[in-house]
Amino acid sequence: MLTTHSDVETAALGARCAESCRIGHVVALSGDLGAGKTQFVKGFVAGTGSDTEVTSPTFTLVHEYTGGRFPVYHFDWYRLESPEAVLRAGLDEYLFGDGVCVIEWADRFRELLPESTRWISIQIADETTRVIRGLSGK
Repeated sequence: MLTTHSDVETAALGARCAESCRIGHVVALSGDLGAGKTQFVKGFVAGTGSDTEVTSPTFTLVHEYTGGRFPVYHFDWYRLESPEAVLRAGLDEYLFGDGVCVIEWADRFRELLPESTRWISIQIADETTRVIRGLSGK
């Protein structure tokens, strides 16, 4: 368990996570609205060496970020109603593609993700403090 006290610190943990990722990896994020999932992804993308601006793909389902060591496919499953909707969005093509998938609200459809998925939970402790599980020792 790790604790952050700002968006900058949460992003730094995302960058640290990216250091250990390789093509084909899947990073699944869970946490309430406002927990810092997108901040984590901003750091993750920067940690690949990309300077691409990261925004939440809530309405587009997936954003593709290039310019780093590997492409990052950033999903947001918050608005999806069923596993079928996720599959229609082309999940398989991304899971078995040439990059890393980072999925916000991944816990909504756990059954669709590979067993090797790295699960990271971000919980709100207070207005600025976040508790992050799934990174320690990795």
